[in-house]
Amino acid sequence: MYASLPKQVKIVEVGPRDGLQNEKETIAADVKIALVNRLTEAGFVNIEAASFVSPKWVPQMATSTEVMAGIQRKPGVIYSVLTPNMQGFEAALAAGADEVVIFSSASEAFAQKNINCSIAESIERFREVASAAQQNKIRLRGSISCAFGCPYQGEVDPASVADVVRRLRDLGCDEIDIADTIGVGTARQVQHVMQLVAQDFPIDSLSGHFHDTYGQALANIYASLEVGISIFHSSVAGLGGCPYAKGATGNVATEDVLFLMQGLGIQTGIDLNAVVDAGQFISAHLGRKAVSRAGNALAAKRVV
Repeated sequence: MYASLPKQVKIVEVGPRDGLQNEKETIAADVKIALVNRLTEAGFVNIEAASFVSPKWVPQMATSTEVMAGIQRKPGVIYSVLTPNMQGFEAALAAGADEVVIFSSASEAFAQKNINCSIAESIERFREVASAAQQNKIRLRGSISCAFGCPYQGEVDPASVADVVRRLRDLGCDEIDIADTIGVGTARQVQHVMQLVAQDFPIDSLSGHFHDTYGQALANIYASLEVGISIFHSSVAGLGGCPYAKGATGNVATEDVLFLMQGLGIQTGIDLNAVVDAGQFISAHLGRKAVSRAGNALAAKRVV
């Protein structure tokens, strides 16, 4: 065990929501339910299971109520849902969500393209959701996209990231995600941003959400570990992408992150083999090979 690294990390599995939301072919609710159940059994303590957004904008999430009703919940596991407004929050509340996720951006250009408003306006939109979450004793998580680069404006000032962190903190967020939506972040840059925002929000409640577009996600996770970040998002089989970020690949694959943590002697409480099975399951359903290198390698060893 490396003395400077955390001894334990929390992995937030985002595959069922962030990973599947942009799939063009409709995925049946029972497949999504089976995936969430497999991930629950694998040992995740936080799974992003659904999204209560308008089916007009994200058709794949139209079955979210059915999914939340059908999953086999395990005590102590946080089942998170994305809620863009009060209508989404009310649906999440009725579905029994343990955590609601609100989202903004560190890039004004991306905010306009993604949620059709300014950063400041997006925060105001979520004020009522944040208040309702607190009243109903539901965890509130804030997510900041394009924290390391934007497809429309290019570089993003770290001060802008810190500003949004403060705004989300003031809304009462329990956890805040620093997301590399288009995967352009590099190790030193990531460390600088993480250390900067940790001045305004507890470092043990900050998470790294990295995409692997330029192959830097694992390096960025290691760099984050070095400065004390201990929560990371990943997507089984490397599912996902972003419709507003041209060329952006999926989130870093969960199997690859777990293999890294295993090699570092960092505890996750998650069964890597069970996650490999889940990744192969959903990839087979989608009719393509999993993106995860570790997942595919470990699966291949079983049939040799």
